[in-house]
Amino acid sequence: MTTFNNITDVPGIKVGNVEAVPGYSGCTVLLLDKGTICGVDVRGAAPGTRETELLAPMNLVEEVHGICLSGGSAYGLDAASGVMQYLEEQDIGLDVEICKVPIVPAAVLFDLPVGDPTARPTKEMGYQAAKRAIRGQLKMGNIGAGCGATVGKIAGQERAMKGGLGYASRICPNGLIVGAAVAVNAVGEIRNPSTGEIIAGVRDDDGQIKECLHWMMNEKPIALLPGTNTTIGVVASNAIMTKAEVNKVASMAHDGLARTIYPVHTMHDGDTLFAVATSKVNATVDLVGTLTAEVLAEAVLNAIHSAESIPGFPSHRDLLKYRK
Repeated sequence: MTTFNNITDVPGIKVGNVEAVPGYSGCTVLLLDKGTICGVDVRGAAPGTRETELLAPMNLVEEVHGICLSGGSAYGLDAASGVMQYLEEQDIGLDVEICKVPIVPAAVLFDLPVGDPTARPTKEMGYQAAKRAIRGQLKMGNIGAGCGATVGKIAGQERAMKGGLGYASRICPNGLIVGAAVAVNAVGEIRNPSTGEIIAGVRDDDGQIKECLHWMMNEKPIALLPGTNTTIGVVASNAIMTKAEVNKVASMAHDGLARTIYPVHTMHDGDTLFAVATSKVNATVDLVGTLTAEVLAEAVLNAIHSAESIPGFPSHRDLLKYRK
């Protein structure tokens, strides 16, 4: 099996991306094979979501047909309608006898201050992202939902750095495959959990990176609006799981964010993670959840390492320019 180190290594998943450039926003769409079970865990205090309630274990629908991650704040939820349109044209959806209704959960992040605030992901962009969905090598960084993503905003947008979209995967000897896709747009800084190094965060007047905790404790607080950040993503495996079990994996996956983003799940973030299982290989919830957290952390780092600078927001690649 060819490995691309992204979520499409999990059989049954395709990914498509569309950007609104130079508006600096975009959407990322995952198309899922029949029989894919989905769960979700929302940890941020200001989420923007669609169709998340139906993913609760006690509710009826188990299978989903696509997932949409989008910029544009609440406006970006329109992109999911385009994914529904595309799937309906492919005769894919929940069969309700008179028609098939595609089930497409979605989550959005806030990127309106970056570029043109009117350049939001639309229904047409969601449709095009679904149409472009592939299994194979995918670009990371300023792509899809990560196009306008930024990090390190605890001291305001003018001190922030560029975030982005990242993927990662792990293939185990027993045939278990775990993958992740994440759009990193956090109010906090990004740390490498192996070294403790801050690889993207808040810049001071000299262009040096200072810990978010320094700004929270010692500097004048910035009046951030709730929901003006948010990290959103999808974790996936080819494990055989129930709806309750895949929801537990979504919960465990947030450990990957906690290892790389500081602070995380704040009042100003709407952090949301979907988890899907394509039901091919036997594996325990503990194994899948543990690996998922590791792979998600890798995807966060890949997003930051792949990001490119845009006006007003230097990337990790420029980090040495701002350190003495």
